[in-house]
Amino acid sequence: MISYFLFFMLLGGLNEFFPQLDFDKYEQTEIFEMMTDNPVLFFILAVIIAPILEESLFRSLIKPSKNEILIFCCSWLFFFGLFFIPVEANIFLKYGLLILSGFIIFLFLKSAIPEKLLSKIQCFLTKYYRVVWVVSAIIFGYVHVWNYVSNFEFNLILFFLIFPRIIAGYFFGRLKVQNKELYWPILLHAINNGMVILLTSQADKVTDLFI
Repeated sequence: MISYFLFFMLLGGLNEFFPQLDFDKYEQTEIFEMMTDNPVLFFILAVIIAPILEESLFRSLIKPSKNEILIFCCSWLFFFGLFFIPVEANIFLKYGLLILSGFIIFLFLKSAIPEKLLSKIQCFLTKYYRVVWVVSAIIFGYVHVWNYVSNFEFNLILFFLIFPRIIAGYFFGRLKVQNKELYWPILLHAINNGMVILLTSQADKVTDLFI
């Protein structure tokens, strides 16, 4: 949280002294609209579903167990499955169907993939866990570019905006390395998102304290 405050102080300073950077050009409009229109749904997505899915996507291969390798495969299938279900579909039906499908695929992969192959993959990923850790943090940060733009785009301003996510991804990965269990970074991720939602919802009150 201290890193976040320092970063946004730096961002505010850059915006003040270098107005040509135009940070206001990129806003998380859809996210703020959902937060306002349906706060309960937004909370479920941001504090429960997103941490579980994103940590499974990006942290499951850091010093993984054999089951975590399978969770990684299932989480990416889950992710791509989101694009094939209509946006207007009932949220609970959509995620319920995907979770059930992911569980079935997990059981299938567990029985279909040879134990020796899983052991070799596990040894390889454990040997190069630092590379996996850093690369996953960078990719984790980069995918959040789509919070600000709808098509492929990257520039200095977007780098500044996603930099906190790269740092967060690093710390989530560190927790995975230290504790060897995926649920620890999931919990930290959930706390992180919950704190951001709380601070964002109370932004006006916090601002008033310093004005």
